[in-house]
Amino acid sequence: MPERSAFYQARQKYVSHPLQGLGAYFLFGFFRIMPIDLASKIGGSLLRTIGPKLGQSKKARNNLVKAFPEKSAAEIETIITDMWENLGRSVAEIPHLPNLVCGSSRLEIVGLENGLVTKSDNKPGLFFTGHIGNWEVSTKIGDALDMDMMTIYRAPDNPWVDKLFKSVRRGFRGELVPKGSKGARKFASFLKRGGHAAMLVDQKLNNGIAVPFFGRDAMTAPALAQFALRYECPVIPIRVERLKGAYFRMTFYPDIQISKTDDPKADTLRIMTDVNAIMENWIRERPAQWLWLHKRWPN
Repeated sequence: MPERSAFYQARQKYVSHPLQGLGAYFLFGFFRIMPIDLASKIGGSLLRTIGPKLGQSKKARNNLVKAFPEKSAAEIETIITDMWENLGRSVAEIPHLPNLVCGSSRLEIVGLENGLVTKSDNKPGLFFTGHIGNWEVSTKIGDALDMDMMTIYRAPDNPWVDKLFKSVRRGFRGELVPKGSKGARKFASFLKRGGHAAMLVDQKLNNGIAVPFFGRDAMTAPALAQFALRYECPVIPIRVERLKGAYFRMTFYPDIQISKTDDPKADTLRIMTDVNAIMENWIRERPAQWLWLHKRWPN
């Protein structure tokens, strides 16, 4: 077994990862040389055609049946096809994200005053969103608010791909820290000093807490609520929507009311229940813009 493991790691390091990396760089360059609208259209059409035939669509189908038991099989399939198109567009748009300008016709900003209240309250601030629309557009939060931000991101296993994504996110105003214990400590220290941070909160966490989501319990990361309670800071929802093609709207909503009792577990559950309810409402309005490929609920 140790020899097999060493062989696998060597093959991954010297063969698989470089080949995957070259493919990623080729696609990145391919989409970067064309206008964003054309890149978005090609990427969307490509995955709209291929995506529904992939095995991952079974996971999306299972999730959608659980979330929308009232929808017909045809409606479910339409959402899956449209979801793949949104994902294809999002991937193809990545090389162009550094050039997006907040407040322009391509990136509309709504409710900015809800985010700006955190600049003058002498407290740290937390913002949350999910894998909706093109979620990479949320890296523009700092630009919209004219403040430095910190966010934890899930680094790809492939270092070549990770390096590529870091180059795209160079326009993020603030600091990106990789997910893990080291990143969490850095995140906590930043908030303690009065910093402002953003989090994606819609993925399953096996060792999280059970929180209602679409009428059934979903294992949910409690970190957002725990940080908010610990540092007594506002929690502001942010939604990124795809309006049409490669045009987006980023909406800042009023902060969630955080009340602290002598029962931190109950407080955490209450906050994350509110967060999941907000996410659910967004997804119900535009189900095709959420990434249904996560295994969000247990079988």
